[in-house]
Amino acid sequence: MSKETLTSTFTELRKGFLRLAMRFLPNKEDADDALQEAFFRLWKHADQIGSREEAEALTVVTVKNLCIDTLRRRNHLPTVELDENRDESISDSTAESMEKEERFRMVERIIELRLTPLQQQILHMKEYEGKKYNEIADILGMQEPAVRMQLSRARKEIRECYLKQMER
Repeated sequence: MSKETLTSTFTELRKGFLRLAMRFLPNKEDADDALQEAFFRLWKHADQIGSREEAEALTVVTVKNLCIDTLRRRNHLPTVELDENRDESISDSTAESMEKEERFRMVERIIELRLTPLQQQILHMKEYEGKKYNEIADILGMQEPAVRMQLSRARKEIRECYLKQMER
């Protein structure tokens, strides 16, 4: 794909990309900055992008990731260091992995912002540490049904917030 094709695709779809960025960011200037940075990143690898559809998909993923990174910096949330050479081998599998990474970040953000500290703690022990309900209950001094209820509410909140984000 030529740089002209990337430019024309980006220009044609710019309003849609801007709307996407504005769903994440509070003002138009930040959204414009995210678009400009996304275009710059893709421009360096325009000859590796195979089609207009791939250019559109990569732009969407890149814009979303840049918006999330901007919000994290602004809120002093921890970020994951990215491999600087990651953009040098853009392919379909890279686009898929970038999309998965973006979805994972979205879920992490929902957990950080929407769940209570108790729900976060229970979710961490169950999902990351693999503890059983009775172990979690003993550690936290709770009844097992209360642990199950907190986890159920946490999962429901994550699911609802995630689906709302994906509708945008």
